[in-house]
Amino acid sequence: MTIQNLLSDLFLEFPFAYFGGFGANPLISGVVIDSRKIRPGDMFIAMPGGSADGHKFIPAAIANGAAAIVGEQEIVGLTVPYLRVENARRAVTYLASAFYGYPGKQLIVIGVTGTDGKTTTSNLLYQILSAAGLKVGMISTVNAVIGGEELDTGFHVTTPDAPDVQFYLAKMVAAGLTHVVLETTSHGLSQFRADAALYDIAVVTNMTHEHLNDHGSLENYYAAKARLFQLLAETPQKAGKSIRLAVLNRDEWSHGYLSEVIEAANSKSGAGIRIADYGLGVGPLVRAENVRYLPGGLEYDAVGENFRVTVASPLVGAFNLSNSLAALTAAVLGLGVEPGLAAQGISQLSGIAGRMERIDLGQNFTAIVDFAHTPNALKNAIETVRKLTDRRVLVAFGSAGLRDKQKRRMMAEVAAQLADIAVLTAEDPRTEPLDGILDEMAQGARSQGGVEGETFFRVPDRGEALRLMLRLARPGDLVMACGKGHEQSMCFGAIEYLWDDRTALRAALAEFLGIDGPKMPYLPTQGF
Repeated sequence: MTIQNLLSDLFLEFPFAYFGGFGANPLISGVVIDSRKIRPGDMFIAMPGGSADGHKFIPAAIANGAAAIVGEQEIVGLTVPYLRVENARRAVTYLASAFYGYPGKQLIVIGVTGTDGKTTTSNLLYQILSAAGLKVGMISTVNAVIGGEELDTGFHVTTPDAPDVQFYLAKMVAAGLTHVVLETTSHGLSQFRADAALYDIAVVTNMTHEHLNDHGSLENYYAAKARLFQLLAETPQKAGKSIRLAVLNRDEWSHGYLSEVIEAANSKSGAGIRIADYGLGVGPLVRAENVRYLPGGLEYDAVGENFRVTVASPLVGAFNLSNSLAALTAAVLGLGVEPGLAAQGISQLSGIAGRMERIDLGQNFTAIVDFAHTPNALKNAIETVRKLTDRRVLVAFGSAGLRDKQKRRMMAEVAAQLADIAVLTAEDPRTEPLDGILDEMAQGARSQGGVEGETFFRVPDRGEALRLMLRLARPGDLVMACGKGHEQSMCFGAIEYLWDDRTALRAALAEFLGIDGPKMPYLPTQGF
């Protein structure tokens, strides 16, 4: 995709104040936020950051061929045009959108946010819209689907950086797509990465304890999620009409909080955002009745004001019932998809990589890999697998370094309460001492009656933790590796080591069964 724009053209619809001149008004061939990736003709956006200030790399960007610079500081004497803005991080998403021809204006954009369930709900929506015959793309933390092309995004990716979001959206427009499902994280929202996506529908799954390391407090985290609905209010009409639908979880506390956010946005801007809610209790516009949880999935009747349709899904658990209801509500009430087609789309999603994914090498117990990495997700995962066995549940998991420390104790408490055996192990310790993280987790397990060496164990090496879990398993038990799911690396220090829980669990099972299988991936904790 070869694109060039005059520098001045990128500022024609720029919604914020800027200072400086366009100079010779060069042609811009890319919008870049990493000076090391600058190619001749690119525009470099210098952003202040936690570990490094992008303004320090302006000379390197110019040396690499940058044709223009955007930043926040007062700078004179550069050899290329310099535009000063109040917030470079917020500016970049609009400049990238302008560079790619404002692709959000040409798409119906459905944003999905929440603590847990974002990826599953995004994939369910993608399947529903595909079943309805719509030309739809998707960007999630697991994959990006653009026409017939699927891109893997499994290396600790949240919402992609702003230039990447706009690049993907532009590729979708070029491929003739009309709709996109965009998984939108709190981190991406707080860093303005998708501000210019121009959302038409905003879906929330839930809002629970997570990401205090990024946001500082739960209040800031909730406010970051709420930005999705504020952005929804700013979306202009597309093709002469406006959808502006908020899809909320009636069974969750965030329903009231987000309803107030939406009311305030409507009062301020007159946006007219409509609310469509879903749930199992009394009052939602779309509710589930006659729910049946089965070993091979779930069934229920989705009931709205003018429809009733039976939904059968191969996904398991109450949380996936909620996810599928969210997707159905967005499609039927937001886009007018026929309910039967929505049910058909839900039935076609057999699973998500690293979400309740079974690993079967012929062992006499069930083995599962799941992404559960928050207290709420771990609780849901254990409660779900309890219905898949009448024997014991064994779970191995960790808690990341340089991240929300409260979560460490909380996750261990959940495991002590709900699992029969918990194996506490590494999960991206980064530069924190792993032993200290495991100490905090062990305290949480003990606070709920856990007995070290009997009901919980500490094993720093994740591969050895999986091996121990298998050795402890009895026929008919269920073992589950949680926290990494689809991810394909684990961070120790500043190094990302190749690691996939699915490969690792297959390697441990092959060793356990004495059959051929993959080699256990290497981590620096091996042998300790």
